[in-house]
Amino acid sequence: MAKTKVDIISGFLGAGKTTFIKKLLAEALSGEKVVLIENEFGEIGIDGGFLKDSGIEVREMNSGCICCSLVGDFASSLKEILTKYTPDRIIIEPSGVGKLSDVMHAVADVEEELPVAGNSAVTLVDVKKAKLYIKNFGEFFNNQVQYAKTIVLSRTDVADQKKIDEAIQLIREINKDATIITTPISDLTGEKLLEILEHPVDLKAELFEELAEEHEHHHHDEEHEHCCHHDEEEHEHHHHHDEEHEHCCHHDEEEHEHHHHHDEEHEHCCHHDEEEHEHHHHHDEDGHCCCGHDHHHHHHGHDADEVFDSVGLENVPAFTEDKLHALLLRLAESEEFGKVVRAKGMVPSADGGAWFHFDLVPGETEIRRGAAEASGKVCVIGSELKEEAITREFKA
Repeated sequence: MAKTKVDIISGFLGAGKTTFIKKLLAEALSGEKVVLIENEFGEIGIDGGFLKDSGIEVREMNSGCICCSLVGDFASSLKEILTKYTPDRIIIEPSGVGKLSDVMHAVADVEEELPVAGNSAVTLVDVKKAKLYIKNFGEFFNNQVQYAKTIVLSRTDVADQKKIDEAIQLIREINKDATIITTPISDLTGEKLLEILEHPVDLKAELFEELAEEHEHHHHDEEHEHCCHHDEEEHEHHHHHDEEHEHCCHHDEEEHEHHHHHDEEHEHCCHHDEEEHEHHHHHDEDGHCCCGHDHHHHHHGHDADEVFDSVGLENVPAFTEDKLHALLLRLAESEEFGKVVRAKGMVPSADGGAWFHFDLVPGETEIRRGAAEASGKVCVIGSELKEEAITREFKA
């Protein structure tokens, strides 16, 4: 039986939750059966007429705000909703002064007994009031920020870049991982909003994955060929015959699989001069092999994040195509920003049209027009990166 998704949309009074939920219902969820559980605690409920017109069932919970209800009450109310409406999705709009963690725990507690699954946890933050709220309502406001998977900054269309950057910095001190939406909600389609909530883009993870695949594909053979100086007749890279086990690796055959190298294999395996060769990898005095990989890691090859640095930027302002193209050329072809191996980003266009999405591989850089994203984002990967210079160029 399919589980009902549960989305929690929180935010302080006046942050814009109602506007946000209306957009989701009208533009992204019109094909789904949705129940909105809203909390009348200190708030005016969503306009009932609008919701009836959209075919949305509303249940206002009389037990007060969910976060201070007993879990038992919440469970029985939820059970009733599930039985009566069998919705595809339940949106919970907690009280503006509720703790998001309490609502999330309440949902988690009923997941075992009811066919529901916690989906997204969203917090709306008025960009102009973030500083004030952290100062005055720290415990409640910080909880809503800390536990959110997605943070939507409202009023970004009437705030300047500096104010938005300041709000992001404050938010990042509380929650370093959430996706932050700085693009005005009116510029995002309902579908794009839903996509951001459910499948946020992680540029750094994407790039490292691509690099890891590339490394696996291109360097698998070279590592074996270049790192292992056996006579060719004695050793064909990554086929270990019995006599090689006698000469090279003193393990039982079961203990040795050809490309999982464990510490004990490092100790027992290859009786060459230690400086010259330690099972498949040259090491220098610092313990790094010919591939820049520390020998204490026992898996095959090296991970991209052990070798490369990354610089990630958000709330990147608008670019003209010429300016973006010139900057990407400098990133790829000069070393003024370090040795860049890959960069990816989505930035607003200064002409107000579709955003620029770019992918940079030295010698092959692509810029295309694409949909507005959560925020202007850029991720640069390479070695000896000059973070300040990169930040200055993209934030100028």
